[in-house]
Amino acid sequence: MAKPSIHLSVPSPQPLRLSGLAPVVRADTRLLVLGSFPGAASLAAQQYYGHPQNAFWKIVAATWLGDALALRHAAYDERLTCLLDHGLGLWDVYASCEREGSLDAAIRAPEVNDLAGLRQRCPGLRAVAHNGGESFRHARYSASLGVPVHRLPSTSPANAGWPFERKLAAWQDVFKLYGLME
Repeated sequence: MAKPSIHLSVPSPQPLRLSGLAPVVRADTRLLVLGSFPGAASLAAQQYYGHPQNAFWKIVAATWLGDALALRHAAYDERLTCLLDHGLGLWDVYASCEREGSLDAAIRAPEVNDLAGLRQRCPGLRAVAHNGGESFRHARYSASLGVPVHRLPSTSPANAGWPFERKLAAWQDVFKLYGLME
């Protein structure tokens, strides 16, 4: 007679609560780019758009320097200074969330950043641009700032449906509207 098998149920581990990055803004920031939440590579590096395949830094460099490698290989502090000097700020819609991996689709239990508090910190703010669809889902929060809100194609490598040139053109169109083009 066979012995009955015993199946133990092992609970799956709960995803860790992750905290996002601080905003990169100053009083003269004219355009704020809002992502959804930093990916694993960005969190590990403590840098916005830290994944080497993310097109954000390549777009910025192609726009302002004409040389995509120059800015992408500059020190992170230098890149942030370049953004701020051109009137561009960075932040994310979510302050924290639970997530395994880097995909927006895996975000659970998000906590939204205090976007309303940005008005005092950035009196020169003229517009908000959401980097991708997940960020744009929360456009109602950025619209409360009383400035135009734009949806830009995601710079994430997961957005392979948009070739780089098409992403670049869309981003540059918004940059031009707010005087961020040289």
